[in-house]
Amino acid sequence: MAEHTLREQGAGQAGRPTGRPAGPHGHGPGGRMAPGEKPKDLGGTVRKLLHYMGPYRVGLIVAVALAMASVLFSVVGPKVLGSATTEVIRGAQAAAAGTGSIDFGKISRILIDLLCIYLASAAASGAQSWIMTGVTQKIVYRMRGQIAQKIARVPLSYFDGGTMSKGDVLSRMTNDVDTLSQSLNQGLIQLVTSITQVVGVAVMMISISLPLAGVTFVTLPVSALVLGALIKRSQRYFRLQQQQLGAVNGRVEEDFSGQVVIQAFNRGERAVEHFERENDLLYESAWKSQFLSGLMQPLMNLVGNMGYVGVVVVGAGLAVTGAIQPGDIQSFIQYVKNFTQPITQLATVSNVLQQMAACAERVFEFLEAPEEEETAAIDPATGKPAEAIGRAKGAVDFDHVSFGYLPDKTIIHDFTADVRAGRTVAIVGPTGAGKTTLMKLLLRFYDVDAGTLFVDDHDVRDVEREDLRQNFAMVLQDAWLFKGTIRENIRFGRLDATDEEVEAAARYAHCEHFIKTLPGGYDFQLDEGATNVSQGQRQLLTIARAVLANRPILILDEATSNVDTRTEWRIQRAMDKLMAGRTSFVIAHRLSTIKHADAILVLRDGDIVEKGTHDELLAKGGFYAQLYQSQFEEVA
Repeated sequence: MAEHTLREQGAGQAGRPTGRPAGPHGHGPGGRMAPGEKPKDLGGTVRKLLHYMGPYRVGLIVAVALAMASVLFSVVGPKVLGSATTEVIRGAQAAAAGTGSIDFGKISRILIDLLCIYLASAAASGAQSWIMTGVTQKIVYRMRGQIAQKIARVPLSYFDGGTMSKGDVLSRMTNDVDTLSQSLNQGLIQLVTSITQVVGVAVMMISISLPLAGVTFVTLPVSALVLGALIKRSQRYFRLQQQQLGAVNGRVEEDFSGQVVIQAFNRGERAVEHFERENDLLYESAWKSQFLSGLMQPLMNLVGNMGYVGVVVVGAGLAVTGAIQPGDIQSFIQYVKNFTQPITQLATVSNVLQQMAACAERVFEFLEAPEEEETAAIDPATGKPAEAIGRAKGAVDFDHVSFGYLPDKTIIHDFTADVRAGRTVAIVGPTGAGKTTLMKLLLRFYDVDAGTLFVDDHDVRDVEREDLRQNFAMVLQDAWLFKGTIRENIRFGRLDATDEEVEAAARYAHCEHFIKTLPGGYDFQLDEGATNVSQGQRQLLTIARAVLANRPILILDEATSNVDTRTEWRIQRAMDKLMAGRTSFVIAHRLSTIKHADAILVLRDGDIVEKGTHDELLAKGGFYAQLYQSQFEEVA
């Protein structure tokens, strides 16, 4: 590549309006409910779920077969018991007439058969429960894993653009998947067993008495009408309930992470007010969904009891005429109860299945979200990208780059800059000038709208993101550390690093002194958010992580903003050594930290207004000089 120079063009920054919709505060049926998203195709969601469960079809089929067998065994039981009752009555009548006696041997054999039938039913039910539990846990295990992988594949704009909050993603991974697991484990089998029991009991009732069966079947259309009406009205509220649960989780996560700021500004009441607003909407949707579903069981019991009264009246008349045996009457009464019970269970399970459908819809919606598209050309012979950077030398070229987060709001205007490998370029300017946006483009968190961005003469769109990003190390103003030991957090920069290399990186970044003062040293356990170390110490650890990564290109975004002056001096010395031989992009507001940069780009209102070295820019007496001098002026 020809010798690179810095060429002036422009960059811009535009803000995006943000905000939360207000909501009502009413409770119960009298409160207003914000219009929620219309329910999607229930049948389509069920088909997706059935297809998703395809790899586990053998276990599901076996579990369903065992559930049906368990029900069929239990359905046969009352008929067998009725034959024992009939045998007792016949024997008693024969004994009274002096023509015979009760055959206890036959009755004993009938009761032993009945015991075996019920034991077989219990065994089939237990085996079904064991298999179904295993299958559902495998399904949700796979689903959680896919959600976790999906988070890494969706573009950054998916979260930056407000498409979905972190709390909503967490809700889908936890609440929705857990509800789906319980619904599959309980609702699916309950649906199968209830239908099997209804069919089995219907067949047995018809075999005993067609008139009595007809009286019972009259209740079916009434039950269907009740179920259909309630399910249709409650489905939309179940979906809205899950959506609002995600919104509440997002609000809790946001308020928890910002608790220090909320208390410092005495905004606790405002935070509670915002939470209650979301909570009220959740209350309304949950209240309506649970109320409507709760109506199912009492209404179905009412319909079933009406049928039961009809059977008793007609059955009494048939018994008087001798059209039916006493034992058959006993069996039929049991079957009536067993017939209305699964219909009531169907009403209850419809609640569970609605929740399952609502949760599955939300999970599939996230799993089907658009992912970062790889634009690299694939070599058909190897199946790998035709271009690869490997370990870059570090040359970077912005060639007439334009970009905007929104189509009608351009932030970077025709930006051009060539950076030779191993050079340090500082980017300075007021907040909102587009400094960090340039780094997001360089890492392909976003792709340029126009122009081209090169790394070592490779258009970044012609290589895989993973191949590109393996050449970058970052130290950001907001230090990110995860729950784990200090050693594990530093090793995050290079996972195969030895303990000696981790400790050497810590010494290089001036971390070792404070690490040794902590209980356990390098094995000190950081809590969630690393709140048990200071903010400056967190930043030092992220710098050690970048040292250990040993990447050819560095991005330092306000890397020393959270440390004291003495530590900043130490870190600056370490950074000078770290940046030696590497291409470095330094975003800084403390202009004293970039005096030795090879070149400085000064951005204002989205344009490069000045470029040059620190001394050159001070000598010009322009905007950079004003920024530099303003940091040393006393505030009157």
